[in-house]
Amino acid sequence: MTTPLQTLFAQACHDLPLVAVLRGISPTEIASVGQALYDAHWRILEVPLNSPDPYTSIHHMQKNLPDALIGAGTVLTTQHVKDVHQAGGRLIVSPHFNADVVRLAKSMGMICIPGVATPSEAFAALDAGADALKLFPAEMMPPAVIKALRAVLPKESILFPVGGISLNNMKDYKAAGASGFGIGTSLYKPGMSGNEVGRQAQAFAQTWGSLR
Repeated sequence: MTTPLQTLFAQACHDLPLVAVLRGISPTEIASVGQALYDAHWRILEVPLNSPDPYTSIHHMQKNLPDALIGAGTVLTTQHVKDVHQAGGRLIVSPHFNADVVRLAKSMGMICIPGVATPSEAFAALDAGADALKLFPAEMMPPAVIKALRAVLPKESILFPVGGISLNNMKDYKAAGASGFGIGTSLYKPGMSGNEVGRQAQAFAQTWGSLR
């Protein structure tokens, strides 16, 4: 049975499958940056756990944007999953694949996107229940690799290249089979204003729209 959260994720993937990676953001920036992203129609936002006071940021952003999918990146352990859930986060993103992390996140009703870099990791992550795959680091996985993975993975697999994605290389990755992207420093750097992030967010959204 599909859960409301899975429906929200599916709708976001249909409308604008871009994940905002807000590495380094602080709680004082969350309101303006989160609202700017939301206004640009971004609905999947992650606060990496190596950011300042990430659980506070996740809590406030999910409270302020209840119909967005808010959670954490750089989730490494099952304890991290529990802490994110307690903070109100509904999204778990990891740089690696850890079956225990994926299974716990799914048992708690969360959306889980583990990082993979090989076909073996990709199939294992899907078997563990991953909702989508973070192809990371994308700098080491050119479009030809994405095309090869797409040829062997289940057709419905959701593939998000992450790492080094910019307005200039989205087209080639999309043509190779990317379902969407995780966008980090090309979208947000610590200290940027909400207006600045909003302009970047709109540019990425427009570029994605041109590729559909």
